[in-house]
Amino acid sequence: MEDNARKKIIETATKLFALKGFDGVSIREICRNANVNISMISYYFGGKKELYQAIVDDKSDKIHKYIETFTDINQDISKLSKKEQINLLNTMLDKMIDYFYADISNDFLCFMLNEQHNPHATIKGTPVNFIRKLVGAIFDKDANDREIIFKTNFLISMINSPRILPSFSIRLLGQEDFIQDDIKIIKDNLNLYINTLLKEAGID
Repeated sequence: MEDNARKKIIETATKLFALKGFDGVSIREICRNANVNISMISYYFGGKKELYQAIVDDKSDKIHKYIETFTDINQDISKLSKKEQINLLNTMLDKMIDYFYADISNDFLCFMLNEQHNPHATIKGTPVNFIRKLVGAIFDKDANDREIIFKTNFLISMINSPRILPSFSIRLLGQEDFIQDDIKIIKDNLNLYINTLLKEAGID
């Protein structure tokens, strides 16, 4: 029962924060929409800022558990061969596409877009950080190198931009959602981009 109440609060708060932003939503409004007593916020989270952070942490934990089903995100990638690093990068990106298009709700997507410009929450170590380390290792550069940061950003953008900009993707096709053919095209284009980068760098 308690777990259901916490889940309902997080789902409701995600939707409201996505629509109105952090400052546009009150604790009272969240509780009214979630149909829970206002004391539940203090009981589970402490306050609005902590609830906001809990939404980020909750999804981050789920993503980490998903990644752990196919790789060790804490492994020392410097010990991998170049071929193993490239294969792992391809696997990570392939799996992230599957997750992003199947398990990320539109509400959470909007929430995270707002969060990028919001000081109220901190994203813990994410798959993106691991991917950035992989990209850095493959191109023999530090993960915080400017070139690596932007290379990683372009890779992630190729994954999420069709969903972030549906008016330029599925809506042109008269669709409300992505189908497997769409996912394949996204994966194929991402692989083409990676192979182009590797070829330009002279990496087999």
